Amino acid sequence: MAVTIRLKRVGKPKHPHFRVVAIEKMRGPAGQPLEILGTYDPKETSSAKKLTLNQERVDHWIKNGAKPSETVAQLLKALASKKEKA
Repeated sequence: MAVTIRLKRVGKPKHPHFRVVAIEKMRGPAGQPLEILGTYDPKETSSAKKLTLNQERVDHWIKNGAKPSETVAQLLKALASKKEKA
């Protein structure tokens, strides 16, 4: 079972909103996720509310072999750099 951490779009047309989910790689874009790990709102102005994650669960999935998508990896990297600066 190959698990991926990726974004799943749930917003309305022209108002994107995404869930960060752990999902089997073979499931399609509308497939049922194994777990919802957080949310991402690209139109949010404050960077604190833009990305919300359950970091413990993200770490758990990565530890157990889940691979983040390119976009999620960039978001995690940006979040980590913000925490280092604070």
